[in-house]
Amino acid sequence: MIHVRLPDHLSAMAGADREVELDVEGKATLKSVLDALEKSFPALKGALRDPVTAQKRPFIRFFACGEDLSHHSFELPLPIAVASGDEPFLIIAAIAGG
Repeated sequence: MIHVRLPDHLSAMAGADREVELDVEGKATLKSVLDALEKSFPALKGALRDPVTAQKRPFIRFFACGEDLSHHSFELPLPIAVASGDEPFLIIAAIAGG
């Protein structure tokens, strides 16, 4: 069971709590977690990844065990602590401006 923490606007969009639990099929990777999240909460489809290119949306960041995974391959295995449910996978909405 993987624990995913969502920012307020995404949890509201999904109609979910800020932290959700997901069963991920196969190896726990960025892709498999995002696939499971979109399957469990269809309202999030397209909010995290572009539906055509499957690339991460601007201003969305992914963190695990204190490490920014936002620019890593979606096939990257997540840390064991995240895959085992001991640590959460964090989705952060980045802020821009001046």
